[in-house]
Amino acid sequence: MLSILKHRTYRHLFAAQIVALTGTGLATVALGLLAFDLAGNAAGLVLGTALTIKMVAYVTVAPLAAAFAERLDRRKMLVVLDLIRAAVAVCLPFVTEVWQIYVLIFVLQSASAGFTPAFQATIPDVLPDEAEYTRALSLSRLAYDMESLLSPMFAAALLLLVSFNSLFWGTALGFVASAMLVVSVVLPSPKPSRPRGIYDRTTRGIRIYLKTPRLRGLLALSWSAAALSSMVIVNTVVIVRANLGLSESAVAIALAGFGGGSMLAAFTLPRLLDRIEDRRVMVAGAAFATGSMAVAAMLAAAAPLSLGLLTALWAFTGFGYSTTLTPSGRLLTRSAHPEDRPAVFAAQFTLSHGCWLVLYPLAGWLMTVFGPTVTLSSMATLSVAGVVGAIGLWPRLDQEPITHDHPDLPPDHPHLAGSGPHAHPIIIDDLHPRIPREP
Repeated sequence: MLSILKHRTYRHLFAAQIVALTGTGLATVALGLLAFDLAGNAAGLVLGTALTIKMVAYVTVAPLAAAFAERLDRRKMLVVLDLIRAAVAVCLPFVTEVWQIYVLIFVLQSASAGFTPAFQATIPDVLPDEAEYTRALSLSRLAYDMESLLSPMFAAALLLLVSFNSLFWGTALGFVASAMLVVSVVLPSPKPSRPRGIYDRTTRGIRIYLKTPRLRGLLALSWSAAALSSMVIVNTVVIVRANLGLSESAVAIALAGFGGGSMLAAFTLPRLLDRIEDRRVMVAGAAFATGSMAVAAMLAAAAPLSLGLLTALWAFTGFGYSTTLTPSGRLLTRSAHPEDRPAVFAAQFTLSHGCWLVLYPLAGWLMTVFGPTVTLSSMATLSVAGVVGAIGLWPRLDQEPITHDHPDLPPDHPHLAGSGPHAHPIIIDDLHPRIPREP
């Protein structure tokens, strides 16, 4: 997996991801402490509102950012967005009112909503070989999991030396370092063959996404993954602290199980995807994770889950979760021309976070009203719906050439190459606005 780091451009982009993730992890810890400092026992409400603002920014801003991305130099855009995030981090230590947190979080997450899809869409342009790109996806997944495990420990060590407000300066340094690493390389910036209007540019990614069968299947799997991860992220603390009566460190252990399972999947996936098609791997991963949560629901109905059992079940769920979502970049890359990739990656970013926007509060409400057994069962059932939807929406032979014609094109059009009916795998674009039916 580490062999892809021999590519200088990718090595710098991966280092940029690492330092930005580290800064984000520090900000997560510091934000919780800042919320408590300002709101006391109402800190949970403040953080819940901030999380909602984050999701709203992701859902609304990403398509707008993608609309402008195709007209901008990719490298300059990423650098500017990194510097905006750094500027917000510098402002956070000086916050004195809760509303100021909300405003700054919206600006910060809006910049992230523009940065992340554009950054993700750049990697397949830098690593056009699919096997290398697959390893880059696994390495990226591993970086996210390592951040979730190590950043809290790094923050705790720093808090022995500095106040929590100083962590925001570390966040700013992370984003500045990311910008410097992006500046240090030349990035491709594919442009469309003809200019498009603002409406076309804003909606193009979602239109391509929803007209592509494999991506409709990916959206169903994203729903399944969101149902499972919402249960883990929102309710682990309730299960461990309230139901089991254990300490805060026990919460970290349970969540580490989920992260550990995800990391194991990241190590396993490159070789697995070399031998087995994406559809089978991703659907199987979602089914495995769903089954793990269903088992947790059945065991919780009989007796409270022990910490060891919960951690093991979360590890199985994390393995399936990562197996489901890590290959998604391959599908997005395969489903768009280079100039459309930022828009399609932004569509996945928007639609998948829309799932979390619905399921995060639902998981919390079910846990509050009905308790762990009903919540585990409900989220597993919602996940089943996603798996079943993916199987129905994603055809098995989705990469096969489709024979079709273009009666609206002149015979000498370059796409026809002098022939009438022809066959090739279909990518939704101006010449192929929908998947044609074979004659």
